[in-house]
Amino acid sequence: MRAYYFDDLPGDQRLPHDSGKPVNDNILESIGVLHWYIPVPADGPYPALDDVAKERGYKNRDVITITREGLGELYEAKLKIFYEEHMHEDEEIRYILKGSGFFDVREHPTDSWIRCQLDAGDLMVLPAGIYHRFTLDEKNAIVAMRLFKDEPKWTPYNRSEATDVNPHRVEYLNSVIVN
Repeated sequence: MRAYYFDDLPGDQRLPHDSGKPVNDNILESIGVLHWYIPVPADGPYPALDDVAKERGYKNRDVITITREGLGELYEAKLKIFYEEHMHEDEEIRYILKGSGFFDVREHPTDSWIRCQLDAGDLMVLPAGIYHRFTLDEKNAIVAMRLFKDEPKWTPYNRSEATDVNPHRVEYLNSVIVN
């Protein structure tokens, strides 16, 4: 995974938007973002991924494919939904099986966007309460395994005054504040 500050210039969200300012692992860890590289086996199983899942208590998983062909007329609408700034009340865990894309996460306390470029083999964990968004890159295709601690769910809460005081958001902020 490669991470850098988003350049905030207008243009297609699927472009790299690379400011030329890299972000190191210490910064990502300080905002609760974790990542591993686990090579994708040709036919499964996934022993290294299973070890991480067991260690972190992930009991369920599914696979999501995001392509223009697969989503048809819903493709552009879905990309817009994924790119809306939002948070979840659970961790968001993605293991990239094929393709590539970008997760943008808000740095705290600066509120700057950090762009994380994920490719096959990248595993990313976003903490509950962090503001983020997702988009494909110019290749327009990704296959990702989603891991869950409980029953699979994906409920986004778009950034608003209400999400700013959501207990999961408040707990997240308390966890990243450095005294």
